[in-house]
Amino acid sequence: MIIGYARVSTQDQHPELQLDALNGAGCEQIYQEKVTGKLRERPELTQCLRTLRKGDTLVVWRMDRLARSLKDLVGIIEELHQREIGFKSLNEAIDTTSASGKLIFHIFGALAEFEHALIIERTKAGLAAARARGRKGGRKPSLSEADIRKAAAMLSDPMMTKAEVAQHFKVSRTTLNASLKRDGFMH
Repeated sequence: MIIGYARVSTQDQHPELQLDALNGAGCEQIYQEKVTGKLRERPELTQCLRTLRKGDTLVVWRMDRLARSLKDLVGIIEELHQREIGFKSLNEAIDTTSASGKLIFHIFGALAEFEHALIIERTKAGLAAARARGRKGGRKPSLSEADIRKAAAMLSDPMMTKAEVAQHFKVSRTTLNASLKRDGFMH
């Protein structure tokens, strides 16, 4: 079965161009969505993907109608491939049911992985540069150094429990223990 998916965004509210192209490509059923690509919830796409069976082909007018990003597109196409469902994009002339279409799509996948690796590399370089300037990443500690000293002094009283001290500083006992350990006041 050949199934089409059309999505119009707030910028182009007229689906006729997509619908005509999908009908011209022989789609037996067309799912149509009217939401922005940035929204996570796309119920028609979800229903469309559920409807597809082994041997079917999903057809879109352009690849950007299907996915929000290259990574998202690769994920959807990979899922289709695992389920033995073909994919065709009319504007980009990509057809994963043919050998050349699979090659082009694998190139896209490799580019997406490369982009992901570059992002990771840049993030690590940025964190290293920040550390070199004396900045630490991560969440600000719940207890200041002064609070930790006070907590340690409170715990020197044998009548005080860690649970009471933690409650006094409005933190969990686990947070209190981690803070004491971090600053060398392990009890």
